[in-house]
Amino acid sequence: MNDLQGAYWEGVIQIRPKNKEVISFIRNQVKKRSEVKISKELFFKYGADIYITSQRFARDIGRKLKNNFDGDLKITKKIYGRDRQKSKSLYRATVLFRLKPKEQ
Repeated sequence: MNDLQGAYWEGVIQIRPKNKEVISFIRNQVKKRSEVKISKELFFKYGADIYITSQRFARDIGRKLKNNFDGDLKITKKIYGRDRQKSKSLYRATVLFRLKPKEQ
């Protein structure tokens, strides 16, 4: 069964491994923008996925994560549909932020 059935989303931010500070940073960035919402948050033992309603804003958050935290960033886009009125392709973005392990 699909957990996102009925939920609208254009971008997913994947955090590997799970980090409370990074997740709260993302939530605060989304709160600043009234037109962007978090559709769903999924937590796994290896990380977290946060689904948001704007793929462009997801990419912007990825760049901000790269500037504020020590980690690697990978952004990919995939066509998921077509806007018939505007004759444009619609994309969903996946933003993977992989935190670098802290040296002890």
